[in-house]
Amino acid sequence: MKSHAYGDTVLITGASSGIGRATALLFAQNGYTVYAISRNICEKEEAIGNGKLIQLRADVTDKTSLQLLKDKIPGLGIIIHAAGFGIAGSAEDVPVELAKREMDVNYFGPILVNNVFLPLLHENRKSLIIFISSIAGRVPIPFQSHYSSSKYALEAYAEALRMEGAEHGIKTVLLEPGDTKTDFTSKRQKCIPETSMYKKEANKAISRMEKDEENGRSPETVAKAALKAASQKNPPIRKPIGFEYSLLMLLLRILPQKTVHFILKKMY
Repeated sequence: MKSHAYGDTVLITGASSGIGRATALLFAQNGYTVYAISRNICEKEEAIGNGKLIQLRADVTDKTSLQLLKDKIPGLGIIIHAAGFGIAGSAEDVPVELAKREMDVNYFGPILVNNVFLPLLHENRKSLIIFISSIAGRVPIPFQSHYSSSKYALEAYAEALRMEGAEHGIKTVLLEPGDTKTDFTSKRQKCIPETSMYKKEANKAISRMEKDEENGRSPETVAKAALKAASQKNPPIRKPIGFEYSLLMLLLRILPQKTVHFILKKMY
């Protein structure tokens, strides 16, 4: 079997559902050995397509659980960060403890995974790290301020890592999905107190988000973008998923900030 651009072994976090699960299956079908990790996953190994799917239990916020996997993943060439969760509510209403948890999973989680597994990537001449970010990492979404903040931080980290790793054969890619139909929607934690002065606006905005996500792209669309990036010797630094989001990112570079905020407030 022909070797892939960054080797045949990939580690995917958040692989029990949604984008992570779709990505794990697609890579296995295309001949990769996929180590799919999640806190809630049935540990098993199976052949899929031309590849292999190995499911292992680990928590991206728990260094010990990650270190226990290190010796089980030989020849690692690709890491795909798909673990994450969302919070909805006003910036004022969301408890700081919950905001910290979001940063712990969405931002510090990828950092911890990289700190544990980057030594394995260094054993290869070329390696790749794919971050499943979000359009919310480029555009601040009202009533998802903490989620947007976690993705903004992730984007800066990934860009810096790409520059730092350039001389060591490490490429990084940010995939930026917009509305995607997954169980992320139902699992989003809502913080809208009955007494909140933002209650009406927050409920309206979140209802709009949920409707857009339920009618959004499939997670397989993001998985295909990840697979394409893994085939490229020099993949782009970031890739919005979908023509309309690519157009939106272009407009954001042209339009005044006040106009951008006006559009976002009209949307949500």
